[in-house]
Amino acid sequence: MGTSEFMLAGLVPGIAQTLDVSLARAGYLTAAFAAGMVVGAPLMAALSRTWRRRTALRAFLVLFIAAHIAGGLTTSFAVLLATRVVAAVAYAGFLAVALTAAAGLVPPDRTGRALAVLLGGTTLACVAGIPGGALLDAAFGWRAAFWVVALLCLPAFAAVSRVADTPAGGVTDLRAELRELRHLAGALLLAALVNAATFGVFTYLAPVAAGVAPVPVVLAAFGFGCFAGITAAGRLADRWPGHVVAIGGSLLLTGWIVLALVPGALVFLVFTQGALSFAVGGTLITRILRQATGAPTMAGSYATAALNVGATAGPVLAGAMNPFRVAAALVAVALVSAVAGRSGRPAGPGRPSRSRRR
Repeated sequence: MGTSEFMLAGLVPGIAQTLDVSLARAGYLTAAFAAGMVVGAPLMAALSRTWRRRTALRAFLVLFIAAHIAGGLTTSFAVLLATRVVAAVAYAGFLAVALTAAAGLVPPDRTGRALAVLLGGTTLACVAGIPGGALLDAAFGWRAAFWVVALLCLPAFAAVSRVADTPAGGVTDLRAELRELRHLAGALLLAALVNAATFGVFTYLAPVAAGVAPVPVVLAAFGFGCFAGITAAGRLADRWPGHVVAIGGSLLLTGWIVLALVPGALVFLVFTQGALSFAVGGTLITRILRQATGAPTMAGSYATAALNVGATAGPVLAGAMNPFRVAAALVAVALVSAVAGRSGRPAGPGRPSRSRRR
């Protein structure tokens, strides 16, 4: 599903030529997918909150597959654009439910590790999506990428069918879950800022790297760094979440500042920046799900929406100026917000004082 999101970067030229539209208009397909992800996460989570989780996951997969089959068959750009929105809504709904389901399948002290397995798929999509889509387009045409994604979802459907069919916890009042957003606003903001920095750089990594190192090598190094970071965070986030955000965030900020000043350092820092970006981002997602005790069915959608707000805003901001400077500014704001939120958080009967926290 993540590969479907990233593969469009390599398919836009072929789509524009085949469907007789401009490159700029074909680029709307990427924006449509991003918008569908932001809106689809809370919308689909609310719609499916009374369903059993396995039922919801399978329904979203079927909708996702159907959207790609339709996209692979259509000769109309308008229809293709609509299928991208539908696919994004289905992906957002799947991820929203999957985040909550994954956290519920393990003991609380292994939540981070479970989420790292799930989000690891997104990091691998960073590596496979763009080159995979481009290679399929070159060999068989852009429609082949849609068919391959649909086929890859079939074993996923079979695997999801074996997941424990647990209730979604839909007895909770939806309005009460929406009110929980007030308590999660700080964590959601941090996740959005860090993800905006990550995808702001990733979007423009190819042109930035063109004069520094082979672009495929840089993209692959960043993607594998993301995978390494989310995997490491899976263990660290369960034991020292505060340390990961504070230390990892500081190192991440330092790296973006160095790259803003010395772009040639990209060849040395691209792997570590990818690792730190997803280590910090993955830890923040774990924190959101742990804090959202009052939103058992909507927590995953809040996290998904926050990530995609960042993924949408980051490239827009980074396109206006140096991507590394934008990333440094966003991470700096995130760290300042984290410190301000922590120092201004009162210790109450249900909240341990700072001296008792890990």
